[in-house]
Amino acid sequence: MSSEGFLKEMQTIGERFLLKLQKLPKAEPVEIVSFCVVLLFIATVLVLMIIACSCCCYSCCSCDGRPDHRRRKIQVRPIAH
Repeated sequence: MSSEGFLKEMQTIGERFLLKLQKLPKAEPVEIVSFCVVLLFIATVLVLMIIACSCCCYSCCSCDGRPDHRRRKIQVRPIAH
């Protein structure tokens, strides 16, 4: 898909979203609840992706952007008696 096609598709989605928002005050309660559930799902996925990426980056890199080799996983073995 070319960048022009992608931008056109994003514009179409944005226009449909704005149209849905404009019609929302006149909508039935079921439509309002379903729209809110969809928005909540999208927001949850985005927040979880941000948390996952930040945790992954934090575990791989120190604050200055250099990798921290001291944080390697160490395999724990049982103590022999």
